[in-house]
Formats: sequence, structure tokens, C-alpha cells
Amino acid sequence: MVALVTGASSGIGRSICKYLASYGYDLFVVSRNKEELEGIYKDYSVKVVCIGVDLSKKRNCYKLYDMLKGERIDILVNNAGMGDAGNFVDTSLNKELEMLDLNVRAYHILTKLFIRDFVKRDYGRVLNVGSIAGFMSGPRMASYYATKNYIVSLSMAINYELKSIGSKVYIGVFCPGPVDTEFSKRACVKFNIKSISSDEAGKCAVEGMFRNKVVILPNNMKLNKLLIKLVPSYVVMKINSLIQERTSN
Repeated sequence: MVALVTGASSGIGRSICKYLASYGYDLFVVSRNKEELEGIYKDYSVKVVCIGVDLSKKRNCYKLYDMLKGERIDILVNNAGMGDAGNFVDTSLNKELEMLDLNVRAYHILTKLFIRDFVKRDYGRVLNVGSIAGFMSGPRMASYYATKNYIVSLSMAINYELKSIGSKVYIGVFCPGPVDTEFSKRACVKFNIKSISSDEAGKCAVEGMFRNKVVILPNNMKLNKLLIKLVPSYVVMKINSLIQERTSN
């Protein structure tokens, strides 16, 4: 059994790898810094292959697939991502374009290429790491929320298509709220609500995937998702604008 996990050097990705290893999965782990990965995974009891590649570059997404298409991957976890905070008129266009490339295009390319192989053999799992942000709009993080909307919508639609053709291939999307990782620091954002730990998030994501859940939510986000449906969108945006604020670079 083999899993491929992107964004595996820290946070949710690292925790997902830990839980997959506990199930006996060998791992291909991906991040920009190969040496960092090798230090993190050197003592794992399962086989771990570390790959240093920047998935915000389109060519590297294809390169990663070409490198691993013969490895009979059983699980693909798309987790690599980034964020940014601030009013849309003030945030960096270059950073937002990099975000779109990493949060949307890389997910799309890898999902498309690997899921075609999974469908041919009628087995495989794709877990996309989205966010509760994927169900709403988020002032002061407008672009980030939009990327997660794309991932949630894409994952749910593909799942429906797979079921409609009787495929045994699974795809689901993990949608946490704030998680205690380096994401907030890199995104220059502070969330004024309680976070869960990366280990809680990783465990929830893996267990939900193995239960074939289409949308996987931590317990602290289940009521939030219901409220998003019931509360007017303007009110939801007002709340979001209050719970997230930009910090200094």
C-alpha cells in the first residue's frame, strides 16, 4: 500500500503521513525542501521517499506524475497550499497568483492525472485538503476562500460522477477550520477563534477518508457548516471579517 502526500513537511500534511504510516502505508512525501523532509521522516518504520519539488510551477506537477505513475499509488493526498490576508486592493498580486497555482492548479492537475489511472484499475483514493472556507466567502482573505471554494466544489462533483458510473474510486475533501500550524504565520493572518491541533486534523482526515465520507469535517466545524446554510451570506461575511485579521509580515 502506497500513499502520495503533498505539503508533507509540516502541519496537516505531516500529521496525515503519520496516521497513514500507522496503517502500514509506504509514503512518497512532497515539499519544496527535500533535505527538510529527509530529516523529518528518517526514523519512520515504513518506506518513505522524499521528493523536493515546487508544485506552484505547472511543469513540476506533470513531472511529479511522470515520476510516480508507475508506482501504483493507492492514495493521493493533495495538501500543499498557502494563504494570504488583507483587503483585496492591498494584497500582493504575485502572491495571489502563486496561491492560485498551488491551491487550485496543482490540485487540479494531480487529481486529473492520478484519478484517470485509479478509474482504469477501479481502485484508489483521492483526499483533497480544503477548508470550511470552501463553503463561503471571506473578506480579508478573499482569494484564499475562493481557492477553497474551487476545491470543495470540484471534489464533490467528481465524487458524484464516480458514483454515477459505478466506480469504486473514492474522492473526498477535508474541511477544517483554523488549525494550529505554520499556515497562519505564512499567510500573515490571525484567527480570533480556537484552533485544533494538526494531529487532531490529520486523524480526522484519514479516518473520514477510510469511512468514504465525501465532506470530512472536524467536530468543531459541523455546527458551523449548518449555520453557513441558514444564516444570510452577508452576515457570514461580516463574521468572517471580524474573526480574521492581517498581521505584519
